[in-house]
Amino acid sequence: MGRYHDAKCRLCRREGEKLFLKGARCATGKCAIDRRNYAPGQHGQARTKLSTYGQQLREKQKAKRIYGVLERQFRRYFALADRYRGVTGTVLLQLLERRLDNLVYRLGIGASRCQARQIVRHGHIMVNGRRVNIPSFLARPGQDIMLHESARANKQILACLEETNSRGRLQWLEWNPDTFTGRILSVPSREDIPVSVKEQLIVELYSK
Repeated sequence: MGRYHDAKCRLCRREGEKLFLKGARCATGKCAIDRRNYAPGQHGQARTKLSTYGQQLREKQKAKRIYGVLERQFRRYFALADRYRGVTGTVLLQLLERRLDNLVYRLGIGASRCQARQIVRHGHIMVNGRRVNIPSFLARPGQDIMLHESARANKQILACLEETNSRGRLQWLEWNPDTFTGRILSVPSREDIPVSVKEQLIVELYSK
């Protein structure tokens, strides 16, 4: 399985905004965007005007980096979204939101999607009573996502859940703190997906 092994803060600097790839660190003064708000590299501080293609490419790269998927997998999601009814860009984001690692992050079990992916890979997540260790598993509305008993005493997970409880969760997700179980109430609408991605530019890029 392909993975990105370089510094994650470089990705935020390249896109020029916080992608929240490192959890709580992104909300502190240590965030790379707060310290060096320009693209990495020798020519990072040079002013460049993006072409239409450049704008489309940047939106696609931003979406890939937010959800932690690589190019080949992202293309498969787009091809799948293109076969669904509805607006292709919105369907693409809905598919990415339904990934199991993203749902674990949205429920507050992990502080970042990277940490959520590790939690899934270690077998700490159950879907409808069965262990699932595939981060790209696409969950459906009505399915229950439960934290396994072996991980319910983990201090990092408990701290993440407490912080998310105080902040609140998205309307299309439900969380039961007594049973450590979340449920997908519905497929999220575009307004319910809090990512700053111009998905129409991605559609235009792949439609060429």
